[in-house]
Amino acid sequence: MSDDQATEYSAGHYLAAREEIVDNFYRVRRALGYLGFSMPFLLLAVGFVFGKAEPSISDYYHTILRDIFVGTLTAIGVFLICYTGFRRDERERFSDDLVTTVAGISALVAAFVPNRGTLNTSMEPQALAQHVFGVWLCDITHHVAALCFLLSMAYLCRFKFARTAKPARRRIYIACFWIIIAGTVATIISASFRKIGTPAQKTFVIDYQLVFWFETLGVWAFSLSWLVKGRADRAIIGRAREISRRPL
Repeated sequence: MSDDQATEYSAGHYLAAREEIVDNFYRVRRALGYLGFSMPFLLLAVGFVFGKAEPSISDYYHTILRDIFVGTLTAIGVFLICYTGFRRDERERFSDDLVTTVAGISALVAAFVPNRGTLNTSMEPQALAQHVFGVWLCDITHHVAALCFLLSMAYLCRFKFARTAKPARRRIYIACFWIIIAGTVATIISASFRKIGTPAQKTFVIDYQLVFWFETLGVWAFSLSWLVKGRADRAIIGRAREISRRPL
């Protein structure tokens, strides 16, 4: 084998290895999007089968569906922490790695530090974190973590994904950004009515599961952005393969 052939052989294997790594990473990213989409469906459907639907996604921690809630958030959190993204350039304030790490840690905190639970009027601890830190502190920490997670995902959509995307995908990312923001604001407002509103307001928010659906809206927008981003990366892989196969 000549030196030119050896160089071409090594370059081809290097490109193939990179394609496999990116392809595997795309599959994990796609799984992340599907996890986000499926979690509200699973919680709602199985909740109806075994009892009733809860007023919010976080309230499912206090039901027999705790494994689904904690497991899904843990998978999302670990992936986001491991995701490094692209290197920060001079036009960016925060790196991909920092934003996704904050989001991942927030997801893990929201998973293992539960809220009080809508029906837990006795304030009795139901989890290890609540026994250690108290129910009220865990409740506040859980909601702050959930807020940080959603805002981090919104930032990623608007200032990371959309910045280098083609016009069509850019519009999708910006739409996801605004949906996450709107869903987060609506969640805060409805949750406030549920906690400190009049009896009629509390009943309305709980009966119509407003917190659950507003949270779901934000989670679905986050999931859609990752699925679209994964398809964009997949398209790049396809173009790279076409270029590598062209004769020199």
